[in-house]
Amino acid sequence: MIHPDFTILFVDNPLASADFYKSLFGAEPVERSPTFALFVLSTGMKLGLWSRHTAEPAVTAGSGASEICIKHDNAAGVDKTYAEWTSRGLRVLQTPVEMDFGYTFVVTDPDGHRLRVYAMSAE
Repeated sequence: MIHPDFTILFVDNPLASADFYKSLFGAEPVERSPTFALFVLSTGMKLGLWSRHTAEPAVTAGSGASEICIKHDNAAGVDKTYAEWTSRGLRVLQTPVEMDFGYTFVVTDPDGHRLRVYAMSAE
């Protein structure tokens, strides 16, 4: 059986996006160039940032239609991350709220990609 282990976001400027995610995640990219940057995170997930101007085949979709999800163990962790990220000026799409799956909020990166932080319901 095969499972995905790598997500690519198409961005306007991979170097600027790498700086954003480096600051957000506290992790250094393992690869960084004007057209592509790569993070290998402690969870094992790989996050690539590829220039939408040089990707092949050409990128025709806009940004913001995908979401990166980050799990916390509890609502306090969600609230702490919300406070930290909003103090950085990240654009908020959804303030912390209880939903059917748990407690969550959503912000965007500079390219409009959605970042969801959540803690699962205790059920």
